[in-house]
Amino acid sequence: MAEILNLRLERKRKQREKDQVAAASNRAVHGRTKAEKQSVQAEHEAKDRFLDGHRRIKSDEE
Repeated sequence: MAEILNLRLERKRKQREKDQVAAASNRAVHGRTKAEKQSVQAEHEAKDRFLDGHRRIKSDEE
């Protein structure tokens, strides 16, 4: 005899599996880790500080 299942729960389980597959593919295409994002942000801030520290504009020439 066949196993009895709750169709509502089975439908939700299938949808969760489908969503997990879609999320995994999106992470592979678009995602970066938190550490990568922080690393890039730190690099940009360091470059900005370096450039701002070497400005040659004098306030009386403007």
